Amino acid sequence: MLHHTPKELKERKALKVNPAKTCQPIGAMYAALGINGCLPHSHGSQGCCSYHRSHLTRHYKEPVMASTSSFTEGASVFGGGPNLRQSLKTIFQVYEPEIVAVHTTCLSETIGDDIPSIAKKAAEDGIVPEGKTVIHCNTPSYVGSHVTGYSNMAAGIVKYLAEPDESSVKRVNIIPAFTEPSDMRKIKGILNEMKAKFIMFPDTSGVMDTPQTSEYKMYPDGGAKISDIRLSGSSTLTIALGEWSAQAAASELEKKCKVPFKTLDLPIGVSATDRFITEVSQELGIPVPKSLQDERGKLVDMLTDYQQYLYKKKVALFGDPDIVIPMTEFLLSAGMMPVHIITGTPGKAFEKRIAKIMEEQGADYEYNCKAGEDLFYLHQLIKNEPVDILMGNTYGKYIAGAENIPLVRFGFPVLDRVGHSHFPKVGYMGGMHFISGVINKILDKMEAETPEDMIMELVA
Repeated sequence: MLHHTPKELKERKALKVNPAKTCQPIGAMYAALGINGCLPHSHGSQGCCSYHRSHLTRHYKEPVMASTSSFTEGASVFGGGPNLRQSLKTIFQVYEPEIVAVHTTCLSETIGDDIPSIAKKAAEDGIVPEGKTVIHCNTPSYVGSHVTGYSNMAAGIVKYLAEPDESSVKRVNIIPAFTEPSDMRKIKGILNEMKAKFIMFPDTSGVMDTPQTSEYKMYPDGGAKISDIRLSGSSTLTIALGEWSAQAAASELEKKCKVPFKTLDLPIGVSATDRFITEVSQELGIPVPKSLQDERGKLVDMLTDYQQYLYKKKVALFGDPDIVIPMTEFLLSAGMMPVHIITGTPGKAFEKRIAKIMEEQGADYEYNCKAGEDLFYLHQLIKNEPVDILMGNTYGKYIAGAENIPLVRFGFPVLDRVGHSHFPKVGYMGGMHFISGVINKILDKMEAETPEDMIMELVA
C-alpha cells in the first residue's frame, strides 16, 4: 500500500496518516506500573483499558495488570463517579494492591469527572482501606501522546506521595523518561557502580521484565517502593532524564518539597552519558570508577573501528522526543547524518533542541525536523531525499519495505522483534549494543547488494 505514497508534499492541518505516537493513557499506565504494588486503573470504558493493556503486553511480552471503571451508556450520560466507587471497592477487596493509580480517558475527560473528589469521598466512606492510597492524573487521548501521559502520571506520583522534609540527605532523585525496563535497570546499575545514593521512580525494571518462576505474582517484586518515593522530598537534587517525560515531575517535586532539579538527556551515546555521570559525580562528590571509564573507552573504540561503515550514512529517525534527541546527538558523533527527524509528540521545543544539537555538532547539511508529525510525512521526505537507514519503532517497517532500506528498531512499540526490553540502549555499554546493531544492518545491506565474487573482499 505504501508504494503509492506521493512525493509531493502538501500541507495537512487536521488529518494524520499513520501517527508516530499513541495515546496518553498508555504512558500513564506504564508509569503506574513503575510503583511497587500498584494497580493502574483506567477510568473509562473496557475497550480503552483492553487496548492499552494489550499494546503494552505486545511490546514487553509480559502480562499487564490493570482495572477499569467499565463505562456504559449510563455512565456516559450521568458521569462515572458510581463506577469508580464500585471499582475501588472491588479492587481493594479482591486484588489487594498497595496503591491504585487512576488515569482518565477521552470519555471521562469529556464528561468532566472530578477524580480527586470521588476518591476522597470513597476514602471517607471506608471504600479505600486505611493505609492504602489512590492517586490520579488527567490523560485525555485527544491531546498530547503516550509521552505526555507518562509525564502526567509521574507528576501525579510526586503530587500524592512525595513528602516535604526539612532535613537534607546527600542523595539524588532520578526520574527516567518513558523508556525500557532494561534502560531503567542499566541507569540503576551505573549509579550502584558509582556507589551513589539515589531514589528512582517510576521504575519498571523487575515489573515489565520479570523471570519465569512457575509462580504467578500479580504485583512483581520490582518497581519503586512507596516508602522511598515519600523520602524523595529530602534529597538534595532531582535529575529529570528527559524534558518531555520527566521534567514535569521534577518541577512538581521542587514546588512541593523545595528539591532543586536539573533536566538532562536520557544517557544515550557518549556525550549524554558523560553529562549524566558527571552531574551525579559532582553533586554527590564521588569519583567515576575505572570500570565506567573503561566502558566509555570501548564505545569510543568501536565508533573508531567501524567509522568506514558509519561515516556520512544518511539516517531518518522517528520516535519519542526524549529518545530521539540524544539519539540524534549520538549518530552525529558517530559520523552519520540524520537528515529526517520527526516525533509524533507535539511541541516546537523539540525542533529548537535538534537545531541546537546540529549547530553544536557542526552539521553543515540540510535536514528536516518536525514535531507532531506522522509517518506518511516521513515517508514523503524519504521519497524526496533517500536515506541509507531508517530508525524507529515497528511501524517503520512498512516504509523500509517500500523503499528497500534497513530498519533499526527502537522506541515504543516494537511488536515484531525481541530483546528491546532486555538489552539497554543507555550508558556506554548500551551505546555499544545499539551501534553494533546499526553497523550490522549496514553490513547486511552491503552484502546483499554485493556480487558473489566480491563478498570475501567485503568481509576482509
